[in-house]
Amino acid sequence: MAQHSQPATLDSFRLDEGLWTKVRNVIVFLFLISAAATAAGYFLNQKQFFHSYLAAFMWSTRILLGALFFLMAGYLAGAAWNVTVRRFSETLASCLPYGILLFLPVALGIHELYRWSHPDVVAADHVLQGKAVWLNSQAFIIRGVVYFCIWTFFAWGIYRNSTAMDTDKNIEHMHSNSRYSAPGLLLVFLATSFAAFDWLMSLDPHWFSTIYGIYIYAGGALASMCTLTLISLGFRRVGVLKNSITEEHYHDLGKWMFAVTVFWTYVSFSQYMLYWYANIPEETIWFRNRFVGSWLSVSKFLVFGHFVFPLFFLITRKTKRNLGTLAFMAVWLLVMDYLDIHWNVMPTLHPGGFSPHWLDITAPIATTSFYAFFFWNRLKQHAIVPVGDVRLYQALAHHNL
Repeated sequence: MAQHSQPATLDSFRLDEGLWTKVRNVIVFLFLISAAATAAGYFLNQKQFFHSYLAAFMWSTRILLGALFFLMAGYLAGAAWNVTVRRFSETLASCLPYGILLFLPVALGIHELYRWSHPDVVAADHVLQGKAVWLNSQAFIIRGVVYFCIWTFFAWGIYRNSTAMDTDKNIEHMHSNSRYSAPGLLLVFLATSFAAFDWLMSLDPHWFSTIYGIYIYAGGALASMCTLTLISLGFRRVGVLKNSITEEHYHDLGKWMFAVTVFWTYVSFSQYMLYWYANIPEETIWFRNRFVGSWLSVSKFLVFGHFVFPLFFLITRKTKRNLGTLAFMAVWLLVMDYLDIHWNVMPTLHPGGFSPHWLDITAPIATTSFYAFFFWNRLKQHAIVPVGDVRLYQALAHHNL
């Protein structure tokens, strides 16, 4: 239950020019350095480049997709507590259209990544012949464009209505976003699931899992909540929104991090348990490949680092209300989520065991800083809090009991 009262102090809801310039320069520097290093990796080891890049692309894009999920869920639920942090989610999601540029290297690397893209391999494999209508290069690229079109339609629609409400204060924009969100949740989830099937699951085209899409999206939802927490804490550190995003809001962000951690674990275990119980070779082979060599140690570490440790760390009220511990856990879970994506991708390239490469560092920095550049530029164009939302004062006075 929450109590509400009129807030005593309001912050400035516009970015300071000096802060904006400083952060923009850091983002540009990180992108140029990491992109150059990643591009060099293409000429040194193409197979490693494309696999590392695919993992980085999926990790960073899922953060934006997770932001879109929480955005639409909040509008449908009529949530008020999240209004002061909602503009960050809206701006993150609005950067999804630029992801199609990041998709280009994946499309260009089809033959390095996916064995179903080789006609001679398909000709010798009756299973791949049966899947050829879906798993072929042309359809793969067309579907990728369609996914981004679906995500863009809902992300830009919600962002456009929210920023328009800053100016005209028309509550109809809020109702319009709720109407967007009803079909949007379904269509965005389906598009994300099919993207997960295409871009990740088809790395091993003999394997299949009907729960794989929600498993991948659950990780993205968790990563986006961690990112939202870190963005909010970053602004607080430089004195921005200190009175608008309070300990009460961070407490709720911590609750969401805890809840999605548990949900991700439930989905992950459900996928594993059903295959373990049935013990059918064509279903268990995917996990078998991740239980050999040093991949077994990575699998065990993910159980601890992605579930056991965060569960007991975040379970108490005190931890979720401590900004230092919350920041630590947000960073930890982002690293675990990237390791999870790495664990999904890399056994295809390194079946013998865990083989980290410097591209596994430069590629995610490049894709993340690419999105960060557009996020930061777009954030400056409007108020960093939805000032036209009628629930703003309710959010500012939010208090957990």
